Amino acid sequence: MELTANNLTTLFDQLGLPSEGSAIDDFIEAHPLPAEVKLIDADFWKPQQAQLLKEWLRADGDEAVMVDELNVRLHRGK
Repeated sequence: MELTANNLTTLFDQLGLPSEGSAIDDFIEAHPLPAEVKLIDADFWKPQQAQLLKEWLRADGDEAVMVDELNVRLHRGK
């Protein structure tokens, strides 16, 4: 299942990050993650952002799907 841009926009809005225009793609290109670094352990998150991501993953609902998509894109760098 591929997520729409609106889902990542919602995720970025909830994280307090710019989400308009190419801001999401720019963020992903600027923050590629090596395979050994977990998304929630990335050093660019503020503590509140990392906590929110952890909560969403634990809840295993629609939010977890958005976080998974972000995880894949950050690890691919695209």
